[in-house]
Amino acid sequence: MTRVLFVCLGNICRSPTAEAVFRKQVEDAGLSDFIQVDSAGTGDWHVGSGPDRRAIQKAALRGYDLASLRARQVDARDFQRFDYVLAMDRSNLSNLKSFRADERGTEPRLFLEFASAFDALEVPDPYYGGDEGFEEVLDLIEDASRGLLHDIQKRSRARSE
Repeated sequence: MTRVLFVCLGNICRSPTAEAVFRKQVEDAGLSDFIQVDSAGTGDWHVGSGPDRRAIQKAALRGYDLASLRARQVDARDFQRFDYVLAMDRSNLSNLKSFRADERGTEPRLFLEFASAFDALEVPDPYYGGDEGFEEVLDLIEDASRGLLHDIQKRSRARSE
């Protein structure tokens, strides 16, 4: 089982979008029994809340369901539980590194390291912007999710050889 955790600031826009997009790609590839997906925020402001309504709406137009997701905060144990801990931006990455102070477990990385169609390394926070920001987030996340799935499949093949 490979476990993937997506992380943003409040876990109501970017990381739940990444969770839903990646989960659908995993399901479409027939790998749901082998890859577990979750999301969290570095902050605790929205714990227990559902995703931003704009994120839900824009994702639904592309066939992704975010409505049932609920925000949670990153826990130090997440670095032991997850094989990939993926931050949406450098600020989240820095926060994750402070959560992982003892440097044990999975080292967090930027999610967009897996993107191939975009040069950006950060998924911009769409919270204070307009609808177009949520569209851009989806574009970036869809691309990086394809790259991540490819990376997991490649690692799995290498382990089995």
